[in-house]
Amino acid sequence: MSQTAKFTTGSTMRHVVVMTLTGSIGLSFMFLVDFLALFWISRLGREDLLAAVGFAATVQFFLISISIGMMIAAVALVSRALGQGDPDRARRIATSAMVYSVLTQGVIAVVVFTSRDGILGWSGASGEVLQVASDFLGISVVSLPLIALGMSAAAILRAAGEAWRAMMVTTTGGLAAVVVDPILIIWMDLGVPGAAMAIVISRLVMACAGLYWVIGKGLIGRPGLDDLRSSAAPFLGIALPAVATQVSTPFGNWVLIRAMAEHGDSAVAGLGVAARLQILGFGGIFALSGAIGGIIGQNHGANMPGRVRQSYIDALKFCAVYTAAVWALMVIFADPLARAFGLTGQAAEVVHWFALIGAGSFMFTGALFVSNAAFNNLGRPLWATMANWARDGGLMAPLAFGLGAYFAAPGVIAGQAVANVLAGTLAAWIGWRFVSRGLDPAPRPA
Repeated sequence: MSQTAKFTTGSTMRHVVVMTLTGSIGLSFMFLVDFLALFWISRLGREDLLAAVGFAATVQFFLISISIGMMIAAVALVSRALGQGDPDRARRIATSAMVYSVLTQGVIAVVVFTSRDGILGWSGASGEVLQVASDFLGISVVSLPLIALGMSAAAILRAAGEAWRAMMVTTTGGLAAVVVDPILIIWMDLGVPGAAMAIVISRLVMACAGLYWVIGKGLIGRPGLDDLRSSAAPFLGIALPAVATQVSTPFGNWVLIRAMAEHGDSAVAGLGVAARLQILGFGGIFALSGAIGGIIGQNHGANMPGRVRQSYIDALKFCAVYTAAVWALMVIFADPLARAFGLTGQAAEVVHWFALIGAGSFMFTGALFVSNAAFNNLGRPLWATMANWARDGGLMAPLAFGLGAYFAAPGVIAGQAVANVLAGTLAAWIGWRFVSRGLDPAPRPA
């Protein structure tokens, strides 16, 4: 491996912008798969199918978040090793991290496949909607090891500063979905099962692209038992709390869909479309934590606390500008997009209110994710876990159900927005106090 610590020199703002925008493009293309599936299914003219895919997508987001948590651990350890000038150790850690991620998602795939009906029932699905969602999940869940492979590869590339290659890993999967979605769903008349098959194909393409680039750049080697054993403790020390942190967001989404289910399938269909718009439009916010993790990790590994602090500030600035721009676009285009998905009545109202009040709160979600990056890469991963669960486990349910009881479906969206504002403000303040004080030198990875 000939990689050097690219983030220890040059403008920190430039690194934040480049890594976040390329990360967001790649992540958005990955989530474009779900968005396109939902769009083409909407062409079938049935809101119950949209609701079914919405339930299944909520479960999928939970499972993908586990891979994101393991990806964060890979970025933290690989970037730190590179910052300390040890590319050989970075390669061994990267290889082990990829093996751990694929094996973990393989086990999860088996568990979810066998218990998917119960999981969907707990989420509020019933009758025909539950059956359709179960069929969708039964096909798509087998590709979890593939997405783990692709996301691990993208994380390793990002930790090494290979922004464009990391972006292209997930972009290739989205481009594959652009082609195969209409073919399978509409032209071959496979409907919802066709959408699930398209997800499997796109993840296969992403995994192949990721392997091609990490092998080509010499970022991974042949797995060895000694490396797997020696990397396990430091990897799990970050991965376990990082996974716990990441799954809080889909748990919060699960709370929202349960609260929205109280108002009928039409409201759930609207939330499904709003959720896809949220993930696609705010790809930069969702990518922020992973994107700046490598910047913070390399500078911490190189013992440059001033650049760590500046990276934190620059990430918050980026978050504010990005959210303002996307919020404006959401307000302008939300109603036309709802009509494009064939939504009317309550479903369209949910999308409208998300654009009006929910989207703006992502400025505070971004602040939460910036603090997460600081905590995960500076030796306080449990702080990130507590910050996220304070929002998704502590605030989301009482606010979503409480405001939903008074204001119906729009109240659920308002509950999400208030939770974002409260948790994001507190986490950003704690994160700034943390990076502002003197940081201990980074420990050398095993």
